[in-house]
Amino acid sequence: MNSVINWIAALSACVTLGAHAAPVHCIAPAKPGGGMAVTCKLVQKGLQLQSPAGQEHPVKISYLPGGIGAVAWNSIVTQRRAEADTLVAFSGGSLMNLAQGKYGDADVDNVRWVAALGVDYGMIAVRSDSPYKTLPELLDALKKNPSKITIGAAGTVGSQDWLKISRLAKLKQIDPKNLRFVALEGGGEAFTALRAGHVQVVSGDASEATLHSLDGEIRVLAVLSEQRLQGALANVPTAREQGMDVSWPIIRGVYMGPQVSDADYKRWVGTFDKMMATPEFDQLRARNGLYPFALSGDKLTAYIKKTVEDYRKQSDQLGLIR
Repeated sequence: MNSVINWIAALSACVTLGAHAAPVHCIAPAKPGGGMAVTCKLVQKGLQLQSPAGQEHPVKISYLPGGIGAVAWNSIVTQRRAEADTLVAFSGGSLMNLAQGKYGDADVDNVRWVAALGVDYGMIAVRSDSPYKTLPELLDALKKNPSKITIGAAGTVGSQDWLKISRLAKLKQIDPKNLRFVALEGGGEAFTALRAGHVQVVSGDASEATLHSLDGEIRVLAVLSEQRLQGALANVPTAREQGMDVSWPIIRGVYMGPQVSDADYKRWVGTFDKMMATPEFDQLRARNGLYPFALSGDKLTAYIKKTVEDYRKQSDQLGLIR
């Protein structure tokens, strides 16, 4: 009898290990090097941290750029609706696109919102050899000759990155319509264009700048946060410090397909809740340039519905919704 019980226990352990060993897919809906990649890498490393030895969650990161998240969204809601171990990174920019109808007839309820892992902030950067040393110097130059300076931004007119620099421009009585924007597919592509000299300025996110400023080739002029950030950008002044009262927080997290079972959805919500409650995850999040913000499941879904509705009202007031 004991031998039978031991055999069943051993078989059960093998099944459990097999379940844990099944690869998890995290889709970054942009090119490598941007904030979406940061989110998937945070998921990858966070799950590895909390898994017991021999029961790791192997996470495969794949990139699915296109339409500033629209291609990945369509893939999940039409072809991969029930994949229980596929997560897709999202950001505040994704929510802005939803609000403005840039995902077609998409709605917040088309997917299942799993967890928000942290908050990012907007920033403005130039190359280290740029003549602009401060945010006011850049804005003064834009006011004198706005068509002379090209600004790289993820997305087109109305995107988060467009709105960040536009709000700063308005404070200097600059018409955003006169600014020269180059629409790019994510922060990674924007910084690549900056390094190559195809654009002179990047309006993007602090986590992206953290990745790209470590080699000294990038100068971050301002972070769009209420107070200075910790970590790699600790010496960068806020826009407020430089006389412009603009802040731009950006949540980062993951969603999954609409037909994922309740059991699998709750399993993932519980997994992220446990992960985000550990001091090790706090340290990991900080190393990836993100700051504390943790919501999951129903609370996250309610937050996102309200945020998208707020973005829709703001965008409508700016004439960004047709």
